[in-house]
Amino acid sequence: MKSTLIKSVKLFIIFFLFSNISNAQEIVKTFHEDGITAENRLYLKSEFGNFKSIPEEFEDQVLIALSYFPELKNINIKFRIKNRITPLTTRPNLMGIFKNAEKRTYIITISTKSTSYLDAIIFKNLNYNAQIGVLGHELSHVSSYLNNGFGKMWNIVWIEIFSKKKVNQFEYNTDLNCINHGLGYQLLDWSINVRENLDRVNWLGAVNLTADTKSERYMNPSTIVEILNSHPLYQESQKSASN
Repeated sequence: MKSTLIKSVKLFIIFFLFSNISNAQEIVKTFHEDGITAENRLYLKSEFGNFKSIPEEFEDQVLIALSYFPELKNINIKFRIKNRITPLTTRPNLMGIFKNAEKRTYIITISTKSTSYLDAIIFKNLNYNAQIGVLGHELSHVSSYLNNGFGKMWNIVWIEIFSKKKVNQFEYNTDLNCINHGLGYQLLDWSINVRENLDRVNWLGAVNLTADTKSERYMNPSTIVEILNSHPLYQESQKSASN
């Protein structure tokens, strides 16, 4: 009974969030490194690259991921490369927390060097499709931050420091947001890639390397597959592909 209720609640959240996303891109199962043409790249840069600072070596992956978030077209986002323990992080810049959400600059940090253990899952060591998936997760953070004023942003800071349970829920919902935007297969690749590279059953984050297999901070592959199999956006894509 309890598991049925939880499943029903999850499905309600999926349909509620999906109803607020009307401009999702075409569903693609696998993006390939040589799959983007010069013409495609120019289009993506002109359409989705405005107000963005993007490292040249990851430009294609970033532009593809951005194309699934049309609400971020006019949002300032800086993608920067640093040596950090956490493979990727997303934050508004320090003063931005005091500004209107749409006037902030959001910083997505891509780590190129972590610990000897976590180096296996830094961005450059993920497969191409998984790279787009984790960028989708980070852009989902930015998308959700657009609905957060000063008070809600400080509440997120409090949660990250003091409430592991709420962080789990926060990141899980961010994965769901990514799926709702159309990058579910890419998120699935990232979820699999991380667990395979680290030889772990579960992934709770770079600073939470415990043996906990019950919590689900970032969706496990089986969870993502279950959602994709019941999600209207992906069902419609499967129908179109079969016609």
